[in-house]
Amino acid sequence: MTSLVGTVQIGVLLVIAFAAFALTAWALVDALRRPAGAFTAAGKRTKTFWVAILAVAAAIGFVSLPPISAAGLPGLLGIVAVVAAAVYMADVRPAVRQFGGRRGPRRDDRGQGPYGPW
Repeated sequence: MTSLVGTVQIGVLLVIAFAAFALTAWALVDALRRPAGAFTAAGKRTKTFWVAILAVAAAIGFVSLPPISAAGLPGLLGIVAVVAAAVYMADVRPAVRQFGGRRGPRRDDRGQGPYGPW
């Protein structure tokens, strides 16, 4: 019974570690795709600042993946990395999206005429 509980715990920790890394990597890629002027136009810190913060967060998320995390490195640093990515995704990204970075028409705008759908 004890080994079953340990196996489930390890599985949950693996899922959390991969989700944390995916979040930090997604935030980094999103910040890299946005134009630099959008950050200042939205009243946020510069693109360089956010890319640097998110690159460090993604590196910490990568190091937190197994088998490297078996050395006991992640812990508090992993939590700080996820918080940095979450702040970007919840606060900065919505503000920056309003100022460009999209290419092509939005999916819901296709097939629209000047007065509504065709």
